[in-house]
Amino acid sequence: MIFYFSGTGNSKWIANQLSKKQQEDLFFIPDAWKNDTWEFSLQEDEKIGFVFPVYSWAPPVIVQEFIRKLSLKGYRQQYLFFVCSCGDDTGLTQQVMEKALAAKGWTCNAGFSVIMPNNYVLFPGFDVDKKELEKKKLDEAVGRVEEINDSITGKKIGFHCNEGSFPWFKTKVLNPLFNRFMTSAKPFYATDDCIGCKRCERICPV
Repeated sequence: MIFYFSGTGNSKWIANQLSKKQQEDLFFIPDAWKNDTWEFSLQEDEKIGFVFPVYSWAPPVIVQEFIRKLSLKGYRQQYLFFVCSCGDDTGLTQQVMEKALAAKGWTCNAGFSVIMPNNYVLFPGFDVDKKELEKKKLDEAVGRVEEINDSITGKKIGFHCNEGSFPWFKTKVLNPLFNRFMTSAKPFYATDDCIGCKRCERICPV
């Protein structure tokens, strides 16, 4: 079983590639709230994966909250991993995930990061990548996900996440500020260009 969250599609693509190769079912994390689904039964040889984007150098709050509520019936130390997409680096995402999973009595065996195009534009100084860099990241992501799939198939133990510089400061100081002040939908507004198609409403995962 692979549980995934994706806001713009990067992590969804990764989750789909892993699901095909590993022959594991996909579950979209926001659906847990829509359908009040928190309990899943595991097969003895089933792998457990979490795929998500890095939000301000940590897993999104919705992913952490999902793990807190999640119940895995039949868990017997099955191979458990996570794959996170990021524009550049992950901070202490690995530590946050290991702690969240350990609190449930689950052991995280492996973790990986995949660099994908930057798409956060809501803070001064942040913007999408130029087309050349975007293409480079997408091209390299294909090979990176193939490597990750091989590691998961072989149930390899280990973590390969690009922490970047000043990971403690980014995750412990900047992330809480981001979650408190930068994740509200209040600043969202529509201009007169809006035609009322409701496409954004249908696509938004939350």
